Amino acid sequence: MPGSARTMAVLTVSGLVVATAYTVAMGSNGWVWFSWVVLALVTLGVVAAKPV
Repeated sequence: MPGSARTMAVLTVSGLVVATAYTVAMGSNGWVWFSWVVLALVTLGVVAAKPV
């Protein structure tokens, strides 16, 4: 996995942890989860676009 894809993967996992912690502490917020889904899709795009 190239450096940019690895960085995106780390950010996505970190974002999941933050979104989960926010939901536990403050209650559910659709925008937080929508933002995380968008980040996850961008990460999948970066990983899929990596040169073989």
